[in-house]
Amino acid sequence: MPDMSEHIVIVGAGAAGLMAARELARAGKRVTILEARERCGGRIHPLPASEFGYPADGGAEFVHGEAPVTRALLREAGLSLQAIEGTQWSFDGTALSREERHDPHEAELHAVLGELKDDLTVTDFLRRYFAGPEYERLRYSIERMVEGYDAADPARASILALREEWMDGGHHAQARIVGGYGALIEFLAAGCRGHGAAIRFGCVVSAIEETGGALVVRCTNGDMHGCDRVIVTVPLPLLRDIALPAAARTKAAAADDIGFGGVIKILLRFARPWWRERNPDLADMTFLLSDQAIPVWWTRYPDRHPVLTGWFGGPRTAELSHLDSQGLVEAGLDSLATIFGLPREDVARELVAAAATNWTHDPFACGAYSWATPRTRDAQAILARADGAVLFSGEALYRGRDMGTVEAALASGLATAEMMLRG
Repeated sequence: MPDMSEHIVIVGAGAAGLMAARELARAGKRVTILEARERCGGRIHPLPASEFGYPADGGAEFVHGEAPVTRALLREAGLSLQAIEGTQWSFDGTALSREERHDPHEAELHAVLGELKDDLTVTDFLRRYFAGPEYERLRYSIERMVEGYDAADPARASILALREEWMDGGHHAQARIVGGYGALIEFLAAGCRGHGAAIRFGCVVSAIEETGGALVVRCTNGDMHGCDRVIVTVPLPLLRDIALPAAARTKAAAADDIGFGGVIKILLRFARPWWRERNPDLADMTFLLSDQAIPVWWTRYPDRHPVLTGWFGGPRTAELSHLDSQGLVEAGLDSLATIFGLPREDVARELVAAAATNWTHDPFACGAYSWATPRTRDAQAILARADGAVLFSGEALYRGRDMGTVEAALASGLATAEMMLRG
């Protein structure tokens, strides 16, 4: 018989919260999910197919590497993956060219990384081992990847946490979910509800209090939820906004030793794929790198949708913090006009639909995803402890383990639920 005597409240209906809730609910636990937004998914943000011609992702988009938890869920849901194919291009300020991924010092980099025993920040690592002028291109490439791909600050990011990614050349297999991440979130949410879990939207949690051996979760709308245990799955910056019991507050303080990055994402749908028509060599272009205000772009290749997605990650996103969504779209159009040598009005004329998000401005995310510092492993061990009635879960607890953000969130939610069920 289901054990409905214990009530578990989960704060956050993102990937980690939904995964934990589904496992606990189907084990017979009484589960309530409190979600601040009016939707599930958190930093997974589906956009209307009517606007972009396909189920676009305003947040997380790619499945990185092996991702065993994600792939198992996709099989269960009957969803499939489409591998990312094509060529990578770059713009050097004057011309477009196919990106040369090989660096003449790559073997030397791998040798030094392989011998490294003590952790350093990326900046300190480069200063100690690759400071000479002959390594300028290598330093630039590494710093660009740390900021853009990992949304991290090289002055704080852990070199050992990134070592496996770099030893693989930073080129993990990538894929997209056919139907977008929203389809996976819908599957998880349906599974939660199907096993009896309740999902409450518009519930911004402000405090978790211990009262007479039980817990009370308070929301800013006045709602109160009594329960026996709580799993907190919110992004790291939001932990500061929740009043916690003393023991949980002490654990949460460890989050200061885990980095958290900002990302700007811009989706532009055009009337036609003018970049392919203008230059047939770009027919199979996937990624395009530059030094423009919006430095990274990608296409939907091998799909033929006339959509370009812009990406700007890391601490330098603060340079555009004054822009609203429309301002970000304008910055994207400016960048594309420069890269392709076109009048800006010609690019803007082709625009059909646009969506732009600075995730640092999102009140329920305050950024994109976490990254590891040299002190992150110790912090993760503290946050993941099963002691007390308030537990923490989410992608931040698995950073530095060479897995993508959503995979880390799903794996953490699953592990937290299994740990709770083991008692």
